[in-house]
Amino acid sequence: MRDAATVLHLDADAFFAAVEQRDKPSLRGKPVLVGGVGGRGVVSTASYEARRAGARSAMPMARARRLTPAAAVLVPRFAAYAAYSQVIMGVLRELTPAVEPLSIDEAFADLTQAPGGTPEPEDAAAQVQARVAELTGLTVSVGVGRSKLVAKIASDLRKPGGVVVVRPQDEDDVLLPLDVRTVPGVGPATQGALERLGVRTVADLRRQPLDTLTMTLGEAHGTGLYLMSRGLDDRPVVTTTERKSAGAERTFAVDLRGRDVVLSAVDDVVDEALQRLERHGGAARTVVAKVRYADFSTVTRSVTFPHPTASDADLRDAARKAVLAAGVVEPVRLLGVAFHALSPHAQLALDLDAHLFDAPRRAVVGEHDHVGGRLAEGPDGPDDGPPDDTAGTRLPDGSTAQGLDDVVAELVEDDARLVGAEKAVVGRPLGGSQVGRPLDESNARPGLDVEHATLGRGWVVHVRGREATVRFETALTPPARSRVLDLDEDPLVLVDPVGVTPPSAVPPELRDDA
Repeated sequence: MRDAATVLHLDADAFFAAVEQRDKPSLRGKPVLVGGVGGRGVVSTASYEARRAGARSAMPMARARRLTPAAAVLVPRFAAYAAYSQVIMGVLRELTPAVEPLSIDEAFADLTQAPGGTPEPEDAAAQVQARVAELTGLTVSVGVGRSKLVAKIASDLRKPGGVVVVRPQDEDDVLLPLDVRTVPGVGPATQGALERLGVRTVADLRRQPLDTLTMTLGEAHGTGLYLMSRGLDDRPVVTTTERKSAGAERTFAVDLRGRDVVLSAVDDVVDEALQRLERHGGAARTVVAKVRYADFSTVTRSVTFPHPTASDADLRDAARKAVLAAGVVEPVRLLGVAFHALSPHAQLALDLDAHLFDAPRRAVVGEHDHVGGRLAEGPDGPDDGPPDDTAGTRLPDGSTAQGLDDVVAELVEDDARLVGAEKAVVGRPLGGSQVGRPLDESNARPGLDVEHATLGRGWVVHVRGREATVRFETALTPPARSRVLDLDEDPLVLVDPVGVTPPSAVPPELRDDA
């Protein structure tokens, strides 16, 4: 354990929504919901204006819209978020080369590796916040402690735009009164188990004997929480960006019924997962499939090969086998496929008859599955929230998978080249890149960037038939009113986001402080 507060955790505030408000002046100061817009869409990020009305991340979009009927509902624009993320991570690397991205909007930094000596934590936090605001116009919250655990908890205590430095001698005063849900790894299921022990705060958790926690939560999870409640976390800041997994996930608007229908849907998910795998080595040894049923119970199964393979046919077959091993007997709400144990090298699979091999190449279906608990119904029924927290799953190759929830937003990872991503981005993607294609009802999604030959750049509000409602504005223009265009007379083209516009580039009369 370190003896000083030298681990910094940065967390961009309401990141997806904040980027949308930055790029779309008419949305500043107004409620914004980013996420899936279909019947089963889930909120990825809610702006602070929307949060004040009760909306939150991982909430069904339908419920969030009822709580904030005036909110702008937008699909995620991952390329835009990646551009902002790269600038934010670059700011951290100006401070110290030891930066460990956790997701597209948060990272750890080791202040002891800063050139010229370890800075004072308050000075480092202020420097980072000022520089991010200067380059992006966004706010970030910063926590600093002697461990990753304390730094991450600290960054949540004064959002948005706060700085909390927790020195070793102050840890108990800060941690013990906190709700136990602030401890990483305590989700709805774990919280329920702890409440049955009378545990509601970190202080309550610390009073529990190790044996009680391991018997209640399992060896690994119980031991981890026992240590965390004491602030014991010696994990170093790791700067490697080695890819651990690649995958895709899809929540369906209507539950799938029947083996053939489910397998057909698996193939679609595998297509997306294979595209991402190609960008990160192209070969994998373990294929993990996740099946979530209509009642929110969740099952994962895996298939592991003797050697990494890049064969699309083998990986697809393994995914199908893993899904079937999950026992598709109920209506299926969600399917996910992830490739683990990635490698740039794959053993060639020769197209020879099986009898030529003394030991036929074969995949092993893992028996290490995890079955997620069922949700307690909230006021809006079982869709009132996401499934409970998932314990780590040990794979046959020795690696650990956290179900597929760690690759829910793989699209973010692909664009940002970062490990991890903001969770709960679900819904059917547009498929292949739509950039350069004419806007029409089939590819229109609220929030996407478009361009008109004379009116310039704007974003889609909605499209009905051949009638498009658009706001022509960017970070460099005043807020715009909606305009309705006939797409036959005024065609629009889908375009990439413009990127990061620093506040200094905005005309003085349009700046927030004008």
